[in-house]
Amino acid sequence: MPVDPPARLAGETSPHGAGGQQRSAQRPPPRGSGTSAVEVRRSARRSRTVSAYREGDRTIVLIPARMSEAEERRWVGVMLDKLAAQESKRVLGDAELTERAERLSAQYFDGRARPASVRWVTNQNTRWGSCTPAEGSIRLSHRLQGMPEYVVDYVLLHELAHLLVPGHGPRFWRLLEAYPRTERARGYLEGVVAAGRLPHLPADRGE
Repeated sequence: MPVDPPARLAGETSPHGAGGQQRSAQRPPPRGSGTSAVEVRRSARRSRTVSAYREGDRTIVLIPARMSEAEERRWVGVMLDKLAAQESKRVLGDAELTERAERLSAQYFDGRARPASVRWVTNQNTRWGSCTPAEGSIRLSHRLQGMPEYVVDYVLLHELAHLLVPGHGPRFWRLLEAYPRTERARGYLEGVVAAGRLPHLPADRGE
């Protein structure tokens, strides 16, 4: 079993595959992933696990040599999400959250959305974020902490857009079209909500 590269590994998984020589290939990152480059490295020594780590501005994904192209694409997406989730576990402070919002506004809204304050709150259990345009204040639910960065960025952009457009009409959603991971982030959050509504299964009594 090979030793994984140090630091910043996403969790390992166990797909099938063995054999072949070690090789690597540069892949364009998944659309809207926010990753500048992805390098896939195949190895005969890696027969049961997939892992990933950051190396400068690249993401390295390690996979079994005999994995198919379709499996490779799927696992690259999975591992990028796992890395993003791991990295977002470092909770940003309110000052850092404000700086992040300002960068997102500059990148996607030409700096037109100018929040006066952005902070985490613990009293929002039915929504992910809220905004008071008259005050320029944005509040994010603490439940977002630990979610992938692209999800947190989407919620920040959603609330920043409310500084420009109060409601959820066509103009509002056109603003969010500038963010390439809007649909994926919305799907992630919808999945979290749906999972929370699932009934708890009874304990297995061995019957």
